[in-house]
Amino acid sequence: MLVRDGAVGPEVFLQRRAGAMDFAAGMTAFPGGRVDPVDAEVAIDWAGPSPRWWGERFGVSEARAKALVCAAVRETFEECGVLLAGPTADTVVADTTGYRGERERIEGRDLTLSEFLAEQRLVLRADLLRPWSRWITPTVERRRYDTNFFVAVLPEGQLADGATTETDLVLWSTPAAALETWRAGEHVLLPPTWSQLTSLAGYADTARILAAEPLIDPIQPVFGEIDGKQLLQFPDNMRYFADLPDPSRLVGSKGMRDTDPSLLGGSGNAGGAAGGR
Repeated sequence: MLVRDGAVGPEVFLQRRAGAMDFAAGMTAFPGGRVDPVDAEVAIDWAGPSPRWWGERFGVSEARAKALVCAAVRETFEECGVLLAGPTADTVVADTTGYRGERERIEGRDLTLSEFLAEQRLVLRADLLRPWSRWITPTVERRRYDTNFFVAVLPEGQLADGATTETDLVLWSTPAAALETWRAGEHVLLPPTWSQLTSLAGYADTARILAAEPLIDPIQPVFGEIDGKQLLQFPDNMRYFADLPDPSRLVGSKGMRDTDPSLLGGSGNAGGAAGGR
């Protein structure tokens, strides 16, 4: 979650996923992607909390934590051109436009993040990231993910863009405004995205966001019965369902489609939820 201070409070960078994407097509989300095997396999110049520290926060191994942080930095660079790295341990790149070719090569897997940083003599700034939450896809989904959410402030001088094939729209928005446009049906948010925006909406500025130390317990939505109906359960789920504008647009999200249609306000296959746990 890339944030910056705006005129009326913190703003977060959002992307609408391209309609051709296999999972969560058309959804509005944050920059991100999967961990590559090479993300943890090589040495890298590193500034900030150690992989062990990150592992303790996310409840994963040290090796996994290193891969997560490297993946977060790499995907942020790939998807919006923002680079959390600098010439020294206490500086950050002020302009990434000169790295457009390298960015494309990293996205095309012709260049690894570690190779790029070594060639440019840059230090990965893990201290510019903060751990925020962890969500695990419900077992009923065909494609499942164990997703770790980070937050980082947009470095001064850098610009976030939409120069990636994975999105068809990018925007900066306050969390409150993003939630309002979701309620109005202008954007589609899956529960994890909605949850992060809801949490960010409680902070007055980015300094307070970076100073926060949220407790990170893995959240894996599960189906359960409430008043005889199958309902996908996660923290504050009834708030989400109460404002959900159009469940038929939740393409690629079996867990949401299988939730009882009377709770979503649309058609669905509630019986399919029996396979969930």
